[in-house]
Amino acid sequence: MTVESAKLTVDTVAFAVHQATLEVLLIKRKYDPFKAQWALPGGFVLKEDNNLVNAAERELEEETNVSNVYLEQLYTFGDVGRDPRGRVVTVAYLALLREEEFALRASADASGVAWWPLSELPTLAFDHEQIINYAYQRLKYKIEYSPAAFKLLQDKFTLRDLQTVYEAVIGHSIDNRNFRKKFLGSGVLKELDETSREASFRPARLYAFSEAEFEKLPDRPVFVF
Repeated sequence: MTVESAKLTVDTVAFAVHQATLEVLLIKRKYDPFKAQWALPGGFVLKEDNNLVNAAERELEEETNVSNVYLEQLYTFGDVGRDPRGRVVTVAYLALLREEEFALRASADASGVAWWPLSELPTLAFDHEQIINYAYQRLKYKIEYSPAAFKLLQDKFTLRDLQTVYEAVIGHSIDNRNFRKKFLGSGVLKELDETSREASFRPARLYAFSEAEFEKLPDRPVFVF
């Protein structure tokens, strides 16, 4: 029996919602293979990495300048031929970000970094399109039963902001009355004594998410539209 050694990498699928559009964070590769093509931020696990999460955090910061974010392990991809350099297995991670909180900067193995609308992705290196598609399906499921959607929002938000995130993720519009009734009736939103100050709209009530009340909900999934 021939034993083939495999190398290990990590990749991160970072999503954000900007102007009602779901976007994913991509880097432009500086070196071969796939030089000058867009890809997920990631790279090989190094000897000095204490664990896989540390490796993913390091690569994300080196290539995009994004740091101090929560990473959730997504899936392991190891099909033969996914990397022209040989047998390479990658552990993918999911991150949900607030785009405006980060100043992107390319470095290390990246010659560029940018947010791309999920519906307008360029040709991607490796099997990164497959990885992103898997992550997207996971995200659509997660917002039904977990607080995932609130990680894409500011700490204070309007009901319109919240609905925009849901619509951006699930990919279709939602009836306003049904959406508001379901969320306001759930008890997971804390009404604040503040209103939004966006000039283009009439001031709207601001809310905050209550994780404690969310954990009290008896049934999952809870927010299906």
